[in-house]
Amino acid sequence: MKAIVMSDYGNASVLQEQEVARPALQDHEVLVEMHVTTVNSGDQLIRSGAFREALPVRFPHILGVEIGGVVQETGKRVSRVKPGDRVIGFSFTGGAYADYIAVNEHSLAVIPDTLTFGETTSLSGVGLTAWQALFRYGNIQAGERVLIHAGAGAVGHLAVQLAKQHGAYVVATARTGNLEFVRGLGADEVIDYLAEDFAEVMQPVDLVLDMVRDGGATESRSFAVLKDGGKYLSLVSPAVRHNPVVRGIENLFVQAVPDSAGWSSLIRSVQEHKLKVHVDQFFPFTAEGVAEAHRTNEAGGKKGQLLISWNRELQA
Repeated sequence: MKAIVMSDYGNASVLQEQEVARPALQDHEVLVEMHVTTVNSGDQLIRSGAFREALPVRFPHILGVEIGGVVQETGKRVSRVKPGDRVIGFSFTGGAYADYIAVNEHSLAVIPDTLTFGETTSLSGVGLTAWQALFRYGNIQAGERVLIHAGAGAVGHLAVQLAKQHGAYVVATARTGNLEFVRGLGADEVIDYLAEDFAEVMQPVDLVLDMVRDGGATESRSFAVLKDGGKYLSLVSPAVRHNPVVRGIENLFVQAVPDSAGWSSLIRSVQEHKLKVHVDQFFPFTAEGVAEAHRTNEAGGKKGQLLISWNRELQA
């Protein structure tokens, strides 16, 4: 089967096409024919070598964690899905930049035929991250004030919509060119982080969702706007520059895990037109297509998600 692999750390040019063996199935695994995957910032950090100590990989390595495809085979102890099911899912070990991937059945959710992989694949990872951050970790309540950083990004644009659905007052940060996009998602306030310091222009909030890698500058200013007893949720790392206990602040590092209830809620919200995954751009499943997707994501400024498509069905 065809796969896009990396044989060394480096820039996007290390991503190369290679023929590899189709993965063998364990008893609880499912073989999925890939239709769509995403460009994930974690993949970029692994590829560049930034995570080489925390998450070392063996070369050649196949990146890709979010899955959208059709079940081809199932292990003998699989009971949750069957061949022909259209599924989304998440692989902690990568492997989605390939024609087929083997993944545990509990890491998959079946999607209805009325939804496309373009609408749903992002729910498997970034959507679930947003959902668990707000509802499992943050336990947000109607009427609470929430600050969501990078409100136009893959996680951020879904978090803005989910928080608004739940009755929160949402403040989001975004760059100049994305302000109207984030307002259109329902944010009550949108702050241009390139033009002003959010900590100087906004009222205190009950919860902060932070996914900005800037050496802790956003973290520091986020604590300045958090109410005593509030919650700081980070997708990057636990806050280490502050002692949140002094102010009763919960300091939580969000790491999504497979969650059937979360996936069901997200899929239902898309079906009911309450949640929309915005696809900024599709890229072909070729070495150059995947590399260009990585370069585009690294350049910043995207609205929503970037997807890689096998073009097995119209618009994936």
